[in-house]
Amino acid sequence: MLELLCLFSKMGLTDAEMAEMLGQHPDILFEDSGDRTILLIGFLLKFGYSMNQIGPMFLQFPQVQVGKFVSNLRRCFGFLNEIEMETTKMGNFLRSHTLLVGSCCLKSANSLLTYLCVGKKRLCSYIQKNPHELKNFVLGAKVERLPSLEEDSESKLHKNKFLLNLGYVEDSNEMKKALKVFRGKGGELQERFDFIMSYGLEHDEVREMVKVSPQILNQTKSVIQTKIDLLVKELGYPISALWVFPSLLNYTVERVKHRVSMYDWLKSQGMADPVLALSTIVACSETQFVKQYVNRHPNGPEAWQDLKKKIFSKQTNNIHS
Repeated sequence: MLELLCLFSKMGLTDAEMAEMLGQHPDILFEDSGDRTILLIGFLLKFGYSMNQIGPMFLQFPQVQVGKFVSNLRRCFGFLNEIEMETTKMGNFLRSHTLLVGSCCLKSANSLLTYLCVGKKRLCSYIQKNPHELKNFVLGAKVERLPSLEEDSESKLHKNKFLLNLGYVEDSNEMKKALKVFRGKGGELQERFDFIMSYGLEHDEVREMVKVSPQILNQTKSVIQTKIDLLVKELGYPISALWVFPSLLNYTVERVKHRVSMYDWLKSQGMADPVLALSTIVACSETQFVKQYVNRHPNGPEAWQDLKKKIFSKQTNNIHS
């Protein structure tokens, strides 16, 4: 374990970053005495990662056991090999989407080719253009066939129309960038846009929100609803707070609830600015938030950990129920 800590230090991680990482993912250090993590590091190095790139990746590590993460990576490697993705493209894909791939336990290649009604070449191309679709190809998920190439073209037309309605100029560099950012069909994007409006925001307000943070429309309507309901119905913020800070929808429900609950506790103790911006509360790193706000009160760290256990254990229970 000491060897692993020294390795993280060589990757450029500070003591504070290591403490935050291990606080959220103790298994990185303790699962098989760190052997699983060393195995993962070796795997990443084989795919062209540098040591300086591996360290920051661990700071964003998902809620997955290290051993399972390694197993998922290996499974995806085998999957990409079976659908005959070129070696160079495979390496680029795994480096660009490591956290995503490590979080997904994929179905077998043969099963997916059958369910999707496609050949290997098209599946390769589809995955490279739509990497986040891997989430829909995991074991236990219901898989529907891919749309025909004609249906794909129709979807692109709807997406172009949606972006033009947002004020993008056709064939402009800005529009080309937006087409790469937005996922989903044009009709789905419009439906999500209209759904956000249904909470009382004006068309121009939602349009500006989407231009500032286009990723908010890459979530399903049910996920968007959960996050807005948390903000407005549970935490008591006006819907205008979302217009001021649209990127809120990119954060998990647990993170937002944990931060705001802690902030409310600090306010009740007279230890926080009563009108602190929501972006200030949610967007800063956990290390910064703890240092700047939680530690203001002698009982702050204890309250922070109690809230964390309560909020995140509820998430875990929901997953397993």
